[in-house]
Amino acid sequence: MKLGINTVLFKEYSLREVFSAVQKAGYDGVELSAIQGMCEHLVLDNWEAQAADIISLSKQYKLQLLSIEASTLDADRLEKAFAAAKALEIPVVNVGSRGKTGDEASVVEALAILKDRSAAAAKYGVNLCVKAHVGAAVHNTATTLRAMKEIQNPNFGIDMDPSHVFRAFEKPEEALPQVISRVKHIHIRDCPSTDPSPGTPAQQSCGRGKIDLHAYFKVLVDAKYDGPVCLEVIGPALSMVDASIIAAESFGYMNACLKKLGAR
Repeated sequence: MKLGINTVLFKEYSLREVFSAVQKAGYDGVELSAIQGMCEHLVLDNWEAQAADIISLSKQYKLQLLSIEASTLDADRLEKAFAAAKALEIPVVNVGSRGKTGDEASVVEALAILKDRSAAAAKYGVNLCVKAHVGAAVHNTATTLRAMKEIQNPNFGIDMDPSHVFRAFEKPEEALPQVISRVKHIHIRDCPSTDPSPGTPAQQSCGRGKIDLHAYFKVLVDAKYDGPVCLEVIGPALSMVDASIIAAESFGYMNACLKKLGAR
């Protein structure tokens, strides 16, 4: 499996600065943040103008382009994300389900939209992945399994983020085996508690919180998962030093887990 990092951690910096920092931290690749209003390292409305530079940076810093976080279900924006993913040879576009936890009408609507957007992804030969998200229609293992059952398109997959499942009062290492057959991407971070907030950026560093990430990685290794595992840390803008500390600390923890498990 490839260890990557979502560029949202470095939201204040250029992609060149981000790629340089990520390479120094030891990662295999990056997830390009295309989150409108939060961090658009990949500007979907103008991705064609960025494509050559992104490919050049990937080659220069020897970092694979692992995924795109679009974080939208808007059809037009996702169409652009799929086109960008195809052009950049990125296999996965990640989204949340939106909607509202516990609202059946919201769940039905969300799954119908995901089914439609997965068909659009298939036309570009890329995968659309959804993750359980605190407060959203798809928010825990049960609703994730429902999405898997209702959306049979092979270009639809699960982005299994242990921090959200943990905050749904589940043990991620026990939830993961139930959905691993459709997992095509992993967003990862730690959490200090089961509160709705994931904590400060520093508290999201892998190894600082209460999630048993070693057990989680063991499930991935035992299942022979070979897709991306991308650190996704959110919160206020950080200095380059603070962001780099989180990136390096988390890589070291994850890399050590995988070495202990004989997977790196």
